[in-house]
Formats: sequence, structure tokens, C-alpha cells
Amino acid sequence: MTNHKIKAGIIGAAGYTGGELIRILLHHPNISIEFCYSRSQYGKLISDIHTDLFGETDLVFTNEIQPTIDVLFLCLPHGETKPFLEKNNFSPTIKIIDLSNDFRLKKDAENFIYGLPELNKIEIKQAKHIANPGCFATAIQLALLPLAKNKLLQNDIHISAITGSTGAGISLTETSHFTWRNNNASAYKTFTHQHLGEIGESITQLQPTYNHSINFIPYRGNFSRGIIATIYTDFPGSLDDVKSIFQNYYKDEKFVFISNKNIDVKQVVNTNKCLLYLEKHDNKLMIISIIDNLIKGASGQAVQNMNLLFGFEENEGLKLKPSAY
Repeated sequence: MTNHKIKAGIIGAAGYTGGELIRILLHHPNISIEFCYSRSQYGKLISDIHTDLFGETDLVFTNEIQPTIDVLFLCLPHGETKPFLEKNNFSPTIKIIDLSNDFRLKKDAENFIYGLPELNKIEIKQAKHIANPGCFATAIQLALLPLAKNKLLQNDIHISAITGSTGAGISLTETSHFTWRNNNASAYKTFTHQHLGEIGESITQLQPTYNHSINFIPYRGNFSRGIIATIYTDFPGSLDDVKSIFQNYYKDEKFVFISNKNIDVKQVVNTNKCLLYLEKHDNKLMIISIIDNLIKGASGQAVQNMNLLFGFEENEGLKLKPSAY
């Protein structure tokens, strides 16, 4: 473990994930934020854009990149990270954590490790570059990894999941306006969502023979943040059997918890937690998974990966409490 503060830089710091990353890192005891880069907001106070940080920092957005950092977080829109890295050269000693989907799949990974700590912790600790998982992918994978590890996925997987409006990013679109989202919900990218690729690769990493369908119906919700995913598949064992499998898989993990009671999104909003709840219905196993899409699904998981990269306690800076009411 290093004895000095790690110097961090953030690219794309004006968006939702950038703002949450700043908020977490400001209170991380081992981190110094050196710069927050934004092409659209440079010269402005960070607290003028991320108003929750008023009184927390006097940092200003910049359009200049300081090369003397230890870790670089990339919070750019999907498809913009690769061109950015091609245009800007960084020292090979700098650790890079990318929050876009540019390097998540094996065919695109180059020298990036897929950064789901509950799957690839050993590889993450030894990596230089991390591809942070997608938000839906995180919630769904954490519901399925224990079954895949034990080669127990033997049939199609069916998933319905709903996410808050922050999952669509800070730029306004027709379906992210208040007048559209309020009192509304809709399915989108049914059976074709981009996170299916990384979900499939993680399952086959643990269970290489899995060759059934993963059927995913995502929904846009009329709330700001959080994901609730409901997954079901065939499982012949008892509820006690499957609970034991899940508890054993996650026994040493800091952020994944198995609940004996039904769960709701407010239990995880503003935290890096994933809560799981299991039910058996005849031969069907149902798993409910909940996370905050901006924390465990993005910025919190990025900090979790940074902690692993630099030898800090995995939950350093991430001991966050939800607001349940």
C-alpha cells in the first residue's frame, strides 16, 4: 500500500457519473483530485454544475490535462473513450479506469481488464487498465455469478429490469424529459440491450458450457436513480440450497448482501451495495437484485476498482448510507 495520496484526474467530469465520482473522491482519505476535465463546462465552478457539492469544494472545471497523476477516470459517452485515448498520450505508469462501454467486451478489451470485482478481483489488483462494467450488467451478473460458478445454469434466463432516468446520461433526450418520464414507464432495447454481451461473457467465464438464451427486457422508470432487476430460471434444488450457494460465493465480499426479506430500491440508493433476494416457485428460482446505477453501477464501482489497484481497503471511501425514507 502506498503511503502518499494518490493523484486522480477525471475526464468528462460534468456528467452524472463524473459528479458522483467527484463527490466520492472528495471524501476518500487517500485521494487528491488534481483536475476535473470538461469540454462543455471548463472555467466554471464544479459546485455550479454539481450543486450538491456547494460548500464541499472550490475546484473549477478545466480543459487542460495534467500528466502527473496516478489514476485517470474516463467518464466520457460511449464510443468516445477510444478516440480520446488515441488522441492523448498518457504515461504507461498511469492507471486508467474507463466507465464507458468501449473496452468491456473481449473483442474490444485490448489491455483492459473487465472490472467486476466479485468476478475478477485477482486480475483487477494486477491490472493497469480497467473497463468498468455497465449498470444493468452489474445488477444482473451479481444475481447469476453464484449459479454459474457452480455450473447450475441449465436453461434459459429471463430478466426484467427497470432503471432510473440518470441511467440515460445528463444530455436531454425525448425520453429523459420530466414531462415524458413523470407518471410513465416504457420498455426499450428489448432482447438487444448492449449489456447482454458482457453478461454473457461473464457467465461463460465461470460456466463455459452455458449455451442457452439470456432474455432481457429493460424498462425506463419514472424515478431518478436505482435499478431493480428480476431474474428467473430453472433450479431443481431447494431455497435453502440456493441461499447457501449465494452466501458461500459472497461470504468475503464487502458490498453484496443476501436478504431474507423482499427488497426495494431505496435500500441501496446512494450506496455501493447490491442486495439480493431469492424465492423458489415450483422449479423456478427468482432472484431480485438492486443497485444504485450511478454508484455500484458506475462511479462507486470505479472507486472500488481503484482501491483494489492501489492496495487500499476495498470499501475505503465507500461506506455510504442510503436514505430509506
